[in-house]
Amino acid sequence: MDVDTRLLRYFQAVAEEGNLTKAAARLYISQPALTKQIRRLEYQLGAGLFERSKAGMALTGPGAALAESIGPVLDAWGRAERAVRAAEAASSKVLRVGFLASAANEKTQAITAAFRERRPDWRVELRQASWGAPIAALASGEVAAAFMRLPFPDQDAFHLLELLTEPRCVAMAANHPLARRDALVFADLLDEPFIAAPAATGAFRDHWIGAESRGGHPVKVGAVTEHPDDWLTAIANGDGIALAPASAARYYARPDIVYRDLDGIAPSTVALAWPKATQPTPALADFITTASEMADRRLPHARRSAVCGSEVI
Repeated sequence: MDVDTRLLRYFQAVAEEGNLTKAAARLYISQPALTKQIRRLEYQLGAGLFERSKAGMALTGPGAALAESIGPVLDAWGRAERAVRAAEAASSKVLRVGFLASAANEKTQAITAAFRERRPDWRVELRQASWGAPIAALASGEVAAAFMRLPFPDQDAFHLLELLTEPRCVAMAANHPLARRDALVFADLLDEPFIAAPAATGAFRDHWIGAESRGGHPVKVGAVTEHPDDWLTAIANGDGIALAPASAARYYARPDIVYRDLDGIAPSTVALAWPKATQPTPALADFITTASEMADRRLPHARRSAVCGSEVI
């Protein structure tokens, strides 16, 4: 009988958490989807793995037996996957790097160009992640490193090289009443509906709804989006406003959306992230060195001009 290793990882998360909601958040999937996959695994194995109750998910006898054996199996498969990807990358001379939205802004092209000077027979393949699963490819080893906005889920499992810091501003529909003002303070926005990332992304979502500056004031979510195009459409449609890095005014300029300077909110930092669990390949080590040389060390925070999106980097 063949079993998808993804099902085993889902089972492991539920067994360790003892709770479907917590396991779903850890896996960045919905609870109904996780329930469906656990039932699929039970069907394939022909055994009930959990006793379900209001208190949570308790392992049955067969479930405990599987939980005892599954760790070494998944660890071995993980090592095999990483070995295959490393060998494939070395033979094809392609370094796969993940990114969110505008990646490291203008530094992205500068870093990749400088890396190609170091390794002219290599190329960098950039792969975009969704806001709904910002570290999925990084955690699985599909990409060797990623340009990430801090904070993000399971951040402590990765080395971080900070590249730039820029102010956050607010994006809103061009006909929004607050769009008449050139600058705002975060307190002006507390009762506005926000466009948010999925709740499972935890600290990442919290950062982009300004949770740290709300003083306990609850957020009203107007829409949940996972991709830049959907995010822009929701803003333009008036579903809500959104916090954005200042550079969004350059990378996501649209006639039906305006970006306004915002005080009372912490800036956004972009970092290159790579796993602590594995040793960087020589190619990745060169990429990290190249990125380090391009990192902005002049100021702890980038300076902002009078117009959101015109920060100096």
